[in-house]
Amino acid sequence: MQENIKNRFVDPSVPDEMASTIRPRALADFIGHDALKQNLSVFISAARARGEPMDHVLLYGPPGLGKTTLAHIVANELGANFRATSAPMLTKQGDLAAILTALEPMDVLFIDEIHRLPTAIEEVLYSAMEDFKLDIMLGEGPSAKSVRIDLPPFTLVGATTRTGLLSNPLRDRFGIDLRLSFYSPSDLAKIIRRSAGILGTSIDEDGALALAKSSRGTPRIANRLLKRARDFASAAGRDSIDANTIKTTLFQLHIDDSGLDQVDREYINAIIKHYAGGPVGIDNLAAALSEPADTIEDVIEPYLMQLGLIQRTPRGRVVTEAGYRHMGLEK
Repeated sequence: MQENIKNRFVDPSVPDEMASTIRPRALADFIGHDALKQNLSVFISAARARGEPMDHVLLYGPPGLGKTTLAHIVANELGANFRATSAPMLTKQGDLAAILTALEPMDVLFIDEIHRLPTAIEEVLYSAMEDFKLDIMLGEGPSAKSVRIDLPPFTLVGATTRTGLLSNPLRDRFGIDLRLSFYSPSDLAKIIRRSAGILGTSIDEDGALALAKSSRGTPRIANRLLKRARDFASAAGRDSIDANTIKTTLFQLHIDDSGLDQVDREYINAIIKHYAGGPVGIDNLAAALSEPADTIEDVIEPYLMQLGLIQRTPRGRVVTEAGYRHMGLEK
């Protein structure tokens, strides 16, 4: 692919360097997912009323939808300290033990990408989640001994983009299971207007909606594109962002009105031109695009499937009639 997939403006897995400045800190400020917020508000209020830690929470869904933000909000609403780590950073049991033994009562511990926990560390986490006990082995060989350490009561918030990789024993230990889905353009437009105010700029309703429609249903992408639109507005000597500024921004970044970029279009073109529209197996497609199969499955395909431009079938990937129309072709 001509464009490096890791440098895409529309890649939701790339963290936002300014996320902390625009991240909502209260549940009332979190836009969208009304049913989820209503339930979470009840769980938080009940835990606070009882003076107990809230049940452990599993947040899952595509990247960039607000899982980390919700974890921060849970801690803020509970009036608890927020501790964060990522599963790939926990390479041995001692790493997890150091974090757990440093917790204070009622703390919220956030583990991102929790599906990537090594099995040995995951098994240590079971007793910590269930009984607030830490069972670890000291030493090796015949002299090794098991030690049980009491832990303060805490709430674990785990985030994952791939629930299928979570083991059943780990998933069963989460009392609260919350799924985040893609946002509607109207909710994204609200997020964009809020972020614009925090960033010290303004955007009209038409501009916010146009940007929302090109943000792939993902707040992280919407905020990233908003910042680039602010740059183009500043370069043109404008104090605010309008629909024309958004049009220029998307054109310069090679993003169309539906949020597809050059990588997406090359993916669809590869299936049409090299495999007659499909079906084609993921391994052949990965070889044709020079991209790992899991990158295609996790980063490129979900949004294209949401728009109905491609389908995954038992025989392989297929471009739909809508996909052909989007590319200006006939099936």
